[in-house]
Amino acid sequence: QVQLVESGGGLVQPGGSLRLSCVASGTISSIYPMGWYRQAPGKQRELVARIEKFGTGIYSDSVKGRFTISRGSANTAYLQMNTLKPDDTAIYYCKLEQLGIWGQGTQVTVSA
Repeated sequence: QVQLVESGGGLVQPGGSLRLSCVASGTISSIYPMGWYRQAPGKQRELVARIEKFGTGIYSDSVKGRFTISRGSANTAYLQMNTLKPDDTAIYYCKLEQLGIWGQGTQVTVSA
């Protein structure tokens, strides 16, 4: 049974930074692209960033230049979030792409 566990969320002031982590557990036969998504209250879940098998990242326009996605060992992903804004407030989810496996989410709140 493959599971994803996110961590690193919290409350931060505007302009601050957070680093999210996503770790996959269980038996996984290959390395897959991984994505970070977010869902704000009353809004649809949206893609924030995605990283391919060999480390190429793509970003939504709303976070480009502020967020950086990276990979660790095997199916582990990180999201460095800088210059956070109140509009970044959401639950952030990690996803193992192609397998369609989601983590449980971690809350990020940006507020003064």
